[in-house]
Amino acid sequence: MAAAPVMVKQVTAQQIGTTTAVNPSSEATPPGGSTTTLTVGARVLHKERIHTSPTGSVQLLFLDKSTLSIAPNTSLVIDEFVYDPASNSGHMMTKLTQGTLLQYIGGQLSHQGAVTVETPAAVIGIRGGIGIFSQGPNGTQAINLNGKHSIQNGARTTNTITGFMVNIHNWNTPPSPPFPIPPDLALHNITILSSKFGQDGGVAGLKSLNTTGLQPPWGFRPILVRTTRCRSSSSRRNLRPNRTRRSSRPHKQVATYAATYPDNRTPAPLFSSPP
Repeated sequence: MAAAPVMVKQVTAQQIGTTTAVNPSSEATPPGGSTTTLTVGARVLHKERIHTSPTGSVQLLFLDKSTLSIAPNTSLVIDEFVYDPASNSGHMMTKLTQGTLLQYIGGQLSHQGAVTVETPAAVIGIRGGIGIFSQGPNGTQAINLNGKHSIQNGARTTNTITGFMVNIHNWNTPPSPPFPIPPDLALHNITILSSKFGQDGGVAGLKSLNTTGLQPPWGFRPILVRTTRCRSSSSRRNLRPNRTRRSSRPHKQVATYAATYPDNRTPAPLFSSPP
């Protein structure tokens, strides 16, 4: 009597995104699968490992409309990605194991603060727009181009806002105090993330963009704003930058660093220190 056939259900990894730009060589290894060379339009799978060579780079577009731009010599894993388009809810976690640079531009999930980037030195929560992260021999560098970041490790939790960054040497060392992003560092990162001469991002005939002298659109120029430190909590709440309130009580002025913006709106104070 012949044995009954055994039905085997094939399990395939879930697609969570698509590659939109690729410079050789960039590779992907799905869980339990073999390594393949990435091309434009390739599927990005859950728990897939992405690796770029010294000349490779790749941009990934996820289902929630967020993107990851991955620089050369970078290795990461899309460790978690859950997204419900009906409610725009879910979460995402990317593990950066080694890397020159990766840039995250937020989508639906980051608007809810449901995105994290994990490195050997810290876990970085992202709410809002844009961040650049790197991991190397000196630890992790977290640059906040837009939004709010919460950087946590075994020593401390530090928060940053637009225009500021921190360095984290290892898991047991507290993150550095937030400091303004140097303009030359922003331009350096743009150069690393951009296609090199002769590269077209996997799209034949694509012309390159000359980035010489390009200034970052966020205007990370720290400026000095004079404010008054009032004793009254209600007065302090009502105080605005570049405005001094008259008071018979003693007061002192403090220096406040702020980020500038392209629409020239009044800069918001970021942190204060004695002049």
